[in-house]
Amino acid sequence: MPIAARVQPDVSTELRHCDECAIAYAAELIRAGQTVAVPTETVYGLAADARNSDAVARIYAAKGRPSFNPLIVHVADVPMAAKLAEMNDMAERLAKAFWPGPLTLVLPVRAEAGLSPLVMAGLPTVAIRCAAHPAMRALIEASGAPLAAPSANRSGAISPTRAEHVLRSLGGRIPLVLDGGQTARGIESTIASPAADHIRLLRPGPITTEMLARASGLPVVVSGSDHGIEAPGQMESHYAPSKPVRLNVLSAEREEYLIGFGAVSGDISLSEAGDLDEAAAALFAALHIADASSAERIAVAPIPMEGVGLAINDRLRRAAA
Repeated sequence: MPIAARVQPDVSTELRHCDECAIAYAAELIRAGQTVAVPTETVYGLAADARNSDAVARIYAAKGRPSFNPLIVHVADVPMAAKLAEMNDMAERLAKAFWPGPLTLVLPVRAEAGLSPLVMAGLPTVAIRCAAHPAMRALIEASGAPLAAPSANRSGAISPTRAEHVLRSLGGRIPLVLDGGQTARGIESTIASPAADHIRLLRPGPITTEMLARASGLPVVVSGSDHGIEAPGQMESHYAPSKPVRLNVLSAEREEYLIGFGAVSGDISLSEAGDLDEAAAALFAALHIADASSAERIAVAPIPMEGVGLAINDRLRRAAA
C-alpha cells in the first residue's frame, strides 16, 4: 500500500490530558501500529513504533511528509540507542553531557537494529534522541518501543508547541493528542554528527555550537547544503506560515503583523528583555498567532546570531523561503 493511502481521512482525533491513564492508552495505540501526538521539551512529536513500517508510513501520510526526509528515533537511554546505532566514543561523550535533552545524534545504523527502512529514508545513518520530557519518556517505557517522532504538524508548516497547534494541523488525521501544555524549549532539537576530530552541526537548536565544543573539546563545523538531506529540518522551505514573512524588520509596513524582539516592539514580542532562550520558547507560538491574525503579511525583528539565536534565525530563514 502506498504511503499516501495509510492515513484515514475521517479519523476522530481525541485530546487527552497527559496523565498515567492517557499514557497507557497511547501505548496501546502505539502497539497497534497507530500514531500519537506527544509533547517533548522542544515541540510536539507525532510518534509511532520505529520498527513497524505500516506505523511509520502513517506518520508520513498524516504529515504529507516527503519520503526522502528521515525521521528522529526517540529512545529511553544510551543502552537502547546502542542497540540501534553505532555509538562511537564521541557520541557516548555527547550523550553523557546532554541526554536526556534536546540533542539528536546522527550515527551509522546497526544492521540488526530492526528499524523500519522508512525511518532512515535510504540513508546509512539514523537520527537518535533521548528526550527529557516525562510524557515521551513514559510513552517509550509503556509501549516498549523506540519511537519515530517528527514534529506533529503538516509537513513544512509551523511546528507545534501546544496541543491546540497539533489539532489545528492534524485533527481528523491522527487518533490521539496528549496535552502536556506549552513546550519548554520551543524549537526543535540540535542535530549533530560526531566524528573523531570534529562535530558536524546538521541543524542548530537549543544545544548551541559553544556547548557542543565545550563538551567535546572538538571544533564544530556547520554542514552546508551541498551534502543533501542528511537529517530532519534541512529542507530549504520549512516551518512556514501561510503568509509571506519578512525578516530583520525594525518597523512594520501596512498590513504586516510585527513580531518584535528586545528594543523593537511589535504586535507581539518574542522577548521584550532581549532574552534569546525566552525568544526561542516563544517563536513558533508567535508565528501561529501572526498567521491567524487579519494582517496579510508577517514581519520579524532582527535576532542576534549568537547562542540559540543561530537556531532561531535558521527557523526564520526557512519560514521566509
